[in-house]
Amino acid sequence: MLYNPATGHRVKEPRSYVSWVHTELWLEHFNMKQCLFGEHLLADYPTKAVAIVESEKSALVASHFMPDFVWLATGGIHGCFKADTVGVLKNRAVILCPDLGAKEAWLEKTQLLSSICSKVVFSDKLEQCATDEQREKGLDIADFLLMADTPMMTLQKVIKRCPSLQTLVDQFQLELVE
Repeated sequence: MLYNPATGHRVKEPRSYVSWVHTELWLEHFNMKQCLFGEHLLADYPTKAVAIVESEKSALVASHFMPDFVWLATGGIHGCFKADTVGVLKNRAVILCPDLGAKEAWLEKTQLLSSICSKVVFSDKLEQCATDEQREKGLDIADFLLMADTPMMTLQKVIKRCPSLQTLVDQFQLELVE
């Protein structure tokens, strides 16, 4: 996979720069069986809850910021959501963290996971806090974790520390000016 070093996003134009060894070596009868990115960590952390994201980049970034989870990636919006692949999550507590715009597709995956996992939680926190522009870009959890705080984000943090500030904002109909 090729990533743009300035944006941290995959390069998809003028073509996808994803290649597979079996394709490059022209192996005709190769039987590829994909796994979840980071799956090898499950054995090392048998009691940790599992968080699942789309991209490998998101799993790596999120594991730095939130190490209490084993972060796995599906490799795309539909990725590795197959019964034989997610079987490794048997009896695990799992939280799904879809990219913006993938909510509906990932909500459908909860049924499959609910029959395998001990607990499945669907997080739509990104959808709740995203701007229209962020939704259009289809940002993911890594984008938010790496993002410099916007003035609105800073205000929300201050309000969280001092809830009475929200009363002032509401009472005087204050608006954030950037």
